[in-house]
Amino acid sequence: MAGDTSSGRTDAADRTAFEFTHDSEPSTTLVCGFSEFGLAGLTAVDYLVDHLELEQTGYVAAPDLPAITPFENGTPRHHTRFFSRPDLGFTVLVGELFVPVSVASAFSESLVDWIAANGVDDVAVLSGVPVAHGPDDHRAFYIATEDYRDAHLADGAVQPMGNGFLDGVNAELLERGIDSDLRACVYTTPVHAQIPDVEAAIRLVEAVAAVHDFDVDTGPLEDFAAEVAQYYERLSERVERVTEEERGDDRMYM
Repeated sequence: MAGDTSSGRTDAADRTAFEFTHDSEPSTTLVCGFSEFGLAGLTAVDYLVDHLELEQTGYVAAPDLPAITPFENGTPRHHTRFFSRPDLGFTVLVGELFVPVSVASAFSESLVDWIAANGVDDVAVLSGVPVAHGPDDHRAFYIATEDYRDAHLADGAVQPMGNGFLDGVNAELLERGIDSDLRACVYTTPVHAQIPDVEAAIRLVEAVAAVHDFDVDTGPLEDFAAEVAQYYERLSERVERVTEEERGDDRMYM
């Protein structure tokens, strides 16, 4: 459904509305990355947009949240944007605005309303999780509704995450998928919470490419990871000296 659509829940609890604008028919699959720990999911979808040469097809406004307006080379842009191209089987949602847990339900409800109104069948979120991990855990996992698993994950290209819990937007989208026709999945991988974890972003890109059967060259991301690894290692050491009370909560799994 092309054109302007607005949906959102405004109540005494959060009084937050989200306004969706889309100027072309989206694909039946939506791949999302949001601003959260490690920035792995956001980095991954941003790279997909650049590498696959996608064009912006819409955006999301959040007039009730503290605004950010990203810019590049002196040109401002919307913080949450849709991208696609006619010959591609999915639409990408790049979300640079941090969505607090307190308004995750309102955002998810608005997004699900937009999904239902626009004929989207599948939604996948690329997301990092800041947990203690060793080298053997440097791979992508999934948490998905049964119908998404049947449709996309039967070949075992990506393994399920063992146990835990989600909150925020990821939890809300999966919960809505459990009791509806929406096929929903979160692709996740361990990240270092204090840094833009480019290696984690590579794992997420490779996972979604394997599942949805498209070619993507992660070489430029790998080169960037090698260039900044030493800098981020020093930065991580500094952050490790910060007390537990001064760090943000992990919020996603335990």
